[in-house]
Amino acid sequence: MIQEILVQLLQTFGEVLFRAFAFALPFLAFIIAWSLWRYYIVRNFIAKAEWVMLEVKLPKEHQKTPQAMEVVLGAFHQFPTPPTWYDYWWLGKVPLWFSLELVSINGAVHFFMKIQKSQRSIIENHIYSQYPQAEIHQVPDYVGGINFEAPDSKWKMFGMEHVLVREDAYPIKTYVDYGLDRELLKEEQKVDPITSTIEFLGSLGEDEQAWIQIIIMAAQPRFPKKDTWFGKEDWKGNAKELLKKLLKRDAAPGFGPMMMLSPGERATVEAIERSMSKLGFDCGIRTLYFGKDKKFNPQNIANLFATFRQYGSVTLNSFKPVRITSFNWWVDPFGWKLKELKSSLFRAYVSRGYFYRPFKNVPPFTLNSEELATIYHFPGAVSVTPTFSRIESKRAEAPINLPI
Repeated sequence: MIQEILVQLLQTFGEVLFRAFAFALPFLAFIIAWSLWRYYIVRNFIAKAEWVMLEVKLPKEHQKTPQAMEVVLGAFHQFPTPPTWYDYWWLGKVPLWFSLELVSINGAVHFFMKIQKSQRSIIENHIYSQYPQAEIHQVPDYVGGINFEAPDSKWKMFGMEHVLVREDAYPIKTYVDYGLDRELLKEEQKVDPITSTIEFLGSLGEDEQAWIQIIIMAAQPRFPKKDTWFGKEDWKGNAKELLKKLLKRDAAPGFGPMMMLSPGERATVEAIERSMSKLGFDCGIRTLYFGKDKKFNPQNIANLFATFRQYGSVTLNSFKPVRITSFNWWVDPFGWKLKELKSSLFRAYVSRGYFYRPFKNVPPFTLNSEELATIYHFPGAVSVTPTFSRIESKRAEAPINLPI
């Protein structure tokens, strides 16, 4: 009797399950097909974009602070016109990005920018406005100098990506914290955090390369909006919610929330509020090190890990590495995962992809213009690295009373 009841229940359950699956199958097929269509049109739109590679050189004598680079970055903070339904679902229009790159090729250090061709004029104008002595040249893409994925390649690679340890609203240590916002500061008094990175890049030898890539676009609404089902908000909305949590205190009568904070908490709140007053950029960071045959130096892996360590703050935010090209032998005994990860990082770097599939492996994080100018700016005479690519001498305007 019990056996018959169980068999009947199973038959009924199977029938219900089959009908539910048959009913849901068309919807699942539609969702999958729509997702594939969206992926195709976005990739097609990105493939049609035109890009140029620029190299920027400055004389050693320039005295500009990273604040000048913060002004330049304003040209990169662009919100295109919201796409129409046709643009979004048929043409696949999406916000495009820029790539800021700090590269060492055989020990020669270069500052590169890969930008959309249509934006070249406005970006160059912003650079010249802050660095009148700069020289900007369109150059070939340096990534073609390494055939890493070729079957006969002799290049070895170690790489990783970097993300923030805490919520985006917590700022990293910036040039303001290092006192570099003061124009009249003497060179011997300056402590520029980027110089340690440049020293590492300049220490590489023949048949060694190191690539640092910072992919950026204007911060997009990507955080779930409170009290909504599907609403999204940008990093500032998320930061406001974080501030509410930090300021939530059982304040005594007559005492405001700030008065109930400890000195450390108050400093954190002030840092977040200052951060929110700046332009925000969604970012992705990759670092790769290459060595040819025996020139690959494992000691430089530690330097690669330390690339962004100087920007960390115990009380605020810092960077941590992810997608590191290293596995324990018991996790990847045949080396297949390692090979795939290296290829994935290399292809993503070469394509300058991050925000869209197939390179959307790690969620982006937000840095404001002050933070971004700290990790990517042109150092002055404080950087004495002999292989740092500079202009031989500072150009000057001709005297206005020069006889004709």
